[in-house]
Amino acid sequence: MRAFHRSKDPTIDSVAAAAGVSTATVSRFFNEPAMLSADTAARVRKVVDAMAYVPNRLAGALASSRTRVVATVIPTLSNSIFASTVQGLSDSLALHGFGVVLALSGVNDEHFKRQLMSIMGHRPDGIILTGAVPDPAIRARLEVSGIPTIETWDLPADPIDMVVGFSHEAVGRAVGRYVVKTGRRRILIVSAGGPRALARRAGFAKVLRNNGIPLPTVASFPGPTTYGHGRLAVAEHVNATTRPNLVLCSSDWAAHGAMDELRRKRLRIPEDVAVIGFGDLDFAAELDPALTTVKIDGNAIGAHAASLLMKRAQGERVREKIVDVGFELVVRASSPPDLAGTMTARPRGSAKIRGRPIRGPDS
Repeated sequence: MRAFHRSKDPTIDSVAAAAGVSTATVSRFFNEPAMLSADTAARVRKVVDAMAYVPNRLAGALASSRTRVVATVIPTLSNSIFASTVQGLSDSLALHGFGVVLALSGVNDEHFKRQLMSIMGHRPDGIILTGAVPDPAIRARLEVSGIPTIETWDLPADPIDMVVGFSHEAVGRAVGRYVVKTGRRRILIVSAGGPRALARRAGFAKVLRNNGIPLPTVASFPGPTTYGHGRLAVAEHVNATTRPNLVLCSSDWAAHGAMDELRRKRLRIPEDVAVIGFGDLDFAAELDPALTTVKIDGNAIGAHAASLLMKRAQGERVREKIVDVGFELVVRASSPPDLAGTMTARPRGSAKIRGRPIRGPDS
């Protein structure tokens, strides 16, 4: 490797000369690092760091009509359930020299439209959306744009392009079958108002109806449910005259709040009231008692989405445009301990707990 001096505006040519490699090798270091040997990559990295070199992505985009940027749209940063998906996507795309730009859609439809129009105007190499897109005008714009689009965290019947996710209705049915098995009949649902939470409620209600169980009381909140929503719902709906014996929450945060409020009311979990969450966030297993919840492999969603985008970027035909990652109902101490275990749902498969099929009249 040649001696060099840091310049005010290093170029790819000066980096290549200092590292003793071709400009194509420097380009691969940023765009396709997996193609380089460890020694070559280390040599280029040392020069890049020493010269504080930053590749001119704009010039590359103008030359190739590629931005090497993928836009990822999530509702909010406050709901960390999507963090593992963003991490899996970012880690996988970085291996191919692609970056991730994060956009927040919020819960307002008009804000979502403006965000998406801005994203499409920058012509990213891919758009990753959280959930399905029902608005026909937005769907039409995405289809006409020609930008590879992946809807995640859902399984829409009529996808725009590609899908990586799971069925929220199937989650609701699986939780419903489990609740039937617990024998709990007085149920309070703490729910978000979005389409994914509504789909889980619909699947859950279907199982209850098929088993002759009264439909639950629902405390619904706009946007993702929070710790405060869980406390508020229990404070308002659990009293001496109306007391559920199971609280089903649309997030682990809401379940955490519900558990704390139940304890404030001197109710035992799960003896008096069982609690179930959604998401299996990092703290779920550390609560006392540990929280029964639905686990989603967000990292796998991100990695699968990245794989589909890379196939498109390399001109490959994507044969399987819909990837169902399934889910797990992890039963812990916050619900009846004699049923503890893991219920796993796979595409087109039956749910199992401790290896035994659990089937309800709806299956």
